[in-house]
Amino acid sequence: MSNDPRGPDSNDTTGEGDAESDGDDTAGRLLAGRCDCGHVTYPSHPVCPACGEPQEGQVELSERKGTVLTWTTATTTPPGVREPNTLAIVVFEVDGQQVRALGGTTDAVEIGDRVRPVHVEQLRDPEACVRAAESQRFDGVRFEPVE
Repeated sequence: MSNDPRGPDSNDTTGEGDAESDGDDTAGRLLAGRCDCGHVTYPSHPVCPACGEPQEGQVELSERKGTVLTWTTATTTPPGVREPNTLAIVVFEVDGQQVRALGGTTDAVEIGDRVRPVHVEQLRDPEACVRAAESQRFDGVRFEPVE
């Protein structure tokens, strides 16, 4: 069972999630939550922030392209995280709504660049982690520039 406070459908792009979820079918996927009212959020929430009802649906963002809203480069990073580490806020259009996701990038990006989520086997070095390696995941999603 996952200890992730965002729920079982969360998509941990940082690699900090519970290792017990390694066998699930969400590995390498970017899944947003959708409520019956139509509101979409990333990450998903147990309760819809728009209407307060359970947010039980999912929207696959992994096959979509998004646009870089902003980005920054972290030059001081946690143990095992690449340095420097470029992070971007990416906007996906879903049914007329803007859904934003934060994640690392595979290459340099600029505001307005089009990117797509790609699965990465190792976001961090398991040998350098602070918590027990078997208690966490090291794969996840980064954003890759596209033409």
